[in-house]
Amino acid sequence: MLTLQFMPYDEIANLVSNKRISKVLNIVKGNNILLLEGRLRKEEEAELIKRTMEEIDEDFKGIELGVIYPDEKKNPDFFNKIKSNMINLLLGDRRGFTIMGPATIVREIKQDPNKIQLFTNTNFKL
Repeated sequence: MLTLQFMPYDEIANLVSNKRISKVLNIVKGNNILLLEGRLRKEEEAELIKRTMEEIDEDFKGIELGVIYPDEKKNPDFFNKIKSNMINLLLGDRRGFTIMGPATIVREIKQDPNKIQLFTNTNFKL
């Protein structure tokens, strides 16, 4: 059975980076596809990838990761720029979604500003 687990950002908001990464990685290593409200910080994403590479073995082949973030207009007018700054101030890392899963299950994640597509391997075994 394939499990999609949703995690609200509040569940990791008060954790230090190391604990946040560990929690996310443990869910994915449990053969779950994780849909995280918001996103990790850039340095946390880099650390997640680093730790994933260190933990690859016969059973765990790595992760696939995709982030969809609200599209920022290239040349916003003054009102939209103020509105966007206020939203970022209030929500911070909660804007957008992150989806990740084990490489044995997730073959590819395609993303563009309007959608995210997750393709699974047809021959994975849980």
